[in-house]
Amino acid sequence: MIKDFAGKTAVLTGAGSGFGLECARIGARLGMKLVLADVQQDALDRAAAEMKAAGADVLAQQVDVSDVAQMEHLARRVEERFGAPHLVFNNAGVGAGGLVWENTVQDWQWVLGVNLWGVIHGVRLFTPMMLEAAQKDPDYRGHIVNTASMAGLLNPPNMGIYNVSKHAVVSLSETLYQDLALVTDQVGASVLCPFFVPTGIHQSERNRPHQLAVAQPTRSQLIGQAMSDKAVSSGKVTAAEVAQKVFDAASVGQFYIYSHPKAIASVQTRLEDILQAHNPTDPFAHKPELGEELRRALRAAAG
Repeated sequence: MIKDFAGKTAVLTGAGSGFGLECARIGARLGMKLVLADVQQDALDRAAAEMKAAGADVLAQQVDVSDVAQMEHLARRVEERFGAPHLVFNNAGVGAGGLVWENTVQDWQWVLGVNLWGVIHGVRLFTPMMLEAAQKDPDYRGHIVNTASMAGLLNPPNMGIYNVSKHAVVSLSETLYQDLALVTDQVGASVLCPFFVPTGIHQSERNRPHQLAVAQPTRSQLIGQAMSDKAVSSGKVTAAEVAQKVFDAASVGQFYIYSHPKAIASVQTRLEDILQAHNPTDPFAHKPELGEELRRALRAAAG
């Protein structure tokens, strides 16, 4: 639990937009030193300029979080400039959909590289720094927040590759929480599971590496993209509101962070299916017209 953020250091990946940018804004207001990492240079430059104008001490680094060497370089720069961070927000993520058997090797490498390996690198590089700082200073407090998704607690159809990546982040985060509790009372962890929030994640293709590009998306991927665009852009909860929840959770040691608490009802249904060995419940049971629309579109594409 971090009670006082002033003067503390925050590392934020995906800091050029969405939750990362909004958390950086809160951190600047609270007087934190900010490490901003993003793969998109122009967005990173804008974020860094804004935070510096707000008076924050900023280290900005263009980073592909899936890249081992780039993340290790970032960690070294953080340690040299600020020492061990207090808040680490492993937030960078990309979105991708389509029928699970239609995803290419490149699709899997890209999505798992950013969504899962980015979090893995953040955990393995910054946690030892934080534990060492805790051993040296009984007053040190640190917190790690990993961005998953409600798709890490559910399995919506036509989103398999994304679901897999986010379920893995939830598992990693829950295990991290338990592992930390065994060795320290000074460093905690949380997992952020947002629902549809306008963040720009539905436009992730803009930052896809050319070596992992595919020539032409499949029909199911195009359908999934259209549905995602509509759902994300119509979200009523803002990224700024979710960012505040991140800081609130870090200050009280709350593990699960939800943008839409009402969505937990669907998680309960899934868990009841598991407990009772039921076949998975129709995810569109409450919105049958949406399920029928997707079914028609996919079957027309298959035909």
